[in-house]
Amino acid sequence: MPALAKTAYSATITWLGLVADRAAALPSQPVEALELGLDGPLGESHGGMTRPSCSRVLGLYPRNTPIRNTRQLSIVSAEELAAIAAEMGLEALDPALLGASMVVSGLPDFSHLPPSSRLLADSGACLTVDMENRPCTLPARPIETAHPGHGKGFKPAAQGRRGVTAWVEAEGRVVLGDRLTLFVPDQPVWAGQVPR
Repeated sequence: MPALAKTAYSATITWLGLVADRAAALPSQPVEALELGLDGPLGESHGGMTRPSCSRVLGLYPRNTPIRNTRQLSIVSAEELAAIAAEMGLEALDPALLGASMVVSGLPDFSHLPPSSRLLADSGACLTVDMENRPCTLPARPIETAHPGHGKGFKPAAQGRRGVTAWVEAEGRVVLGDRLTLFVPDQPVWAGQVPR
């Protein structure tokens, strides 16, 4: 019996980007297509099978412990990005300033997709959602440079709508305009859910 249920929902890829050197700068460069390998997008600085642990997993590991890289891509929703920009008092917010890998349109409440959901491209490439990408202060500097006086507003405006992190489960190519079909884990919500 399949463990993932196909939904009636699909998303359209509206923007793609790569961060060539995250040590040099956070912003991504727009591209027309991504070649997705098991290490992540070809040429992506956040790629690799492993990564050093960060503040998000300090409850599990000391900082810089080598762990499996489930953060190969940062995916944001066009609808949520527009809501962030509006709350910040901006007409629009360039996803490159956030270091985004992909912007998709058409999935409601995108940042809260269940972990382990799959986004399947027509090419056969498949992305596995790790979890919600909590907003941090890193985008504040490039946003401030592009929109003076607005950098500090990003973190509160992005709360609950910063998108998700994901990793490549099946290799393939994705291009602007591609459709991604959403599959979700076919299981009930855990009864012991920890309240926020």
